[in-house]
Amino acid sequence: MAGAHLRGGRRGSARRLVVLALLAFVVGLVLGGGATTLFVLDDDGDAGVETGDDDTDPGTADLVPGGAGAAVATPDPGPITLAFVGDINVEGSLATRLEEMPGQFVGPFADVLGDADLAVGNLEAALVTGGTPLDKEFVFDAPPGVLGALTAGGIDVASAANNHAMDYGTDGLAETLGLKADADGSLIGIGADEGEAYAPYLAQVGGQRVAVIAATQVIDAELIESWTATEEQGGVASAKRVDRLVAEVAAARASADTVVVFLHWGIETETCPSASQQELAQTLADAGADVIVGGHAHRVQGAGRLGDAFVGYGLGNFLFGAVSEESAKSGVLLVEVDGREVTGYEWRPGRIAERVPMPLEGEEAEVAIAEWNDLRGCTNLAE
Repeated sequence: MAGAHLRGGRRGSARRLVVLALLAFVVGLVLGGGATTLFVLDDDGDAGVETGDDDTDPGTADLVPGGAGAAVATPDPGPITLAFVGDINVEGSLATRLEEMPGQFVGPFADVLGDADLAVGNLEAALVTGGTPLDKEFVFDAPPGVLGALTAGGIDVASAANNHAMDYGTDGLAETLGLKADADGSLIGIGADEGEAYAPYLAQVGGQRVAVIAATQVIDAELIESWTATEEQGGVASAKRVDRLVAEVAAARASADTVVVFLHWGIETETCPSASQQELAQTLADAGADVIVGGHAHRVQGAGRLGDAFVGYGLGNFLFGAVSEESAKSGVLLVEVDGREVTGYEWRPGRIAERVPMPLEGEEAEVAIAEWNDLRGCTNLAE
C-alpha cells in the first residue's frame, strides 16, 4: 500500500534466515544421528552452512554446502528494496560541495539510500573534465568525482540517458565513455554503440537477479539523429526507438528476476504524465518490465500500479537548483519487490534547500505524502 512501511532492505531477509537456521538444526539432529547443519549469518545478514559432528570442535567447523546426514535448506531471499531519485547535477554551490565534502555530497537522504538494496538516480550532465559545450540554452557538466560521491551517498547506479549527457558533443561523449569504463558498470544509458547504451546494469541483490535499463524519451529535436546510439555511432539510449527498448526489456526478462526501466520522460513543469509517457509505460509493462520509473519534468508526478507492474512517472529534482515551491519538492521513491511481485512502495518526501534535498518530518511529511498520493488521480494508475 502506498506510504506503508517497507519490509525490505539490506538486512530484510535476516529474520527469515534465523528461522530457517533453527529448523535446519532440528532436522539435522533428527536425520543426521549426531551430525548437525546450521545456517550461519554474517554481519551483513548473509548465510553460510556450518556442518559438524560429535567429534568436531564446534569452534573450528568449516563452512560447507552440507554434510553426511545433513538436511540442506535453501533460504527464500524474500523481498528487496529499490530506491529511486530524480535529477542530479553539479551546478552552482553543488560544485563547491562536491569539491569540499564529496563524502557528504548527497546529503541527509544518504541514510535512506544506503538502507535500500539498490539505488538509482539520474545524472543530468555531461561527465567531462573540460571541452567546448554545444550551443544550447542550458548545458550541464560534471567532473568524474561525482560518481564516487554518489556511491558514497548510497546511489549505486547513475543514468546518463537524458538530454544533457552529450552537452559537450562527440568529444565530450568520448571522454564520458572513457570515464564510464572506470566506473565498474555504475553508469548506464550511454555507450559507444547501441549495444552498450541499452545494456542493463545487472546485479545479484539479496538473492535476486535485478536488471536496470535506462533510456530517454527527451532529446532536443535537432539533436535526435546525432545523439541517438545506433549500431554505427555512440550516443544515449533513446526511448524514441521503442522497438529497440522493448527488445532489451524482453532480453532482460529472460534471465532477471526483476526488470527495472529508468526513464527520462515527461513535459517540463507538468505534474501529470503525458499521453506518450502513459503509452510507453503500458508498452514496457507488456514487454515484461516490473518497475518503470523516471523524471525530467522537474516536478514530482504520481505513481502506482499498472496491472502487475509499478510505475512512477516523476521523481522531481534531487541534487538540483530549485526556482519555485513546486520544483523544490523532492524525495526518494522506495519500491519493494520479490521477483516480479511488487510487494509495497513508499514516498519519502523532502524539500530542496540550497540545491540539496532535506527530508521532511512530522506533519510536513504527512502533508507531502498526501499530496503525492493525490497526484495519482491523473495517472490512470491504481493504488
